[in-house]
Amino acid sequence: QVQVVESGGDWVQPGGSLRLSCAASENMFSFYSTDWYRRRPGQEREFVASIASGTVGGRRNYANFAKGRFTISRDNAKNTVDLQMNSLKPEDTAVYYCEATVNGVEYWGQGTQVTVSS
Repeated sequence: QVQVVESGGDWVQPGGSLRLSCAASENMFSFYSTDWYRRRPGQEREFVASIASGTVGGRRNYANFAKGRFTISRDNAKNTVDLQMNSLKPEDTAVYYCEATVNGVEYWGQGTQVTVSS
């Protein structure tokens, strides 16, 4: 059982930045993929960004709304996968979830709240 924990959620004004972190109980470098999702109020959960295993190059993918504003990265020293979010908009308000795929099994964290408002 892999434990996944998100952190870094907060309130921020429009145009501001936040950095979310996803930590796991095992070495994330070799995970098949680590993804960020979000659930906005009243909406279905949606994909934000993903990073593939570091053993195969760590390819990154982004949802269209995240391209140019969000960056997913791996911090091997801290064993985290981070999501840097810039130019935040009120519509980015959501609970952000980390999902790690390990040996064909998906592990989800509890989520971290991001609120963007003035």
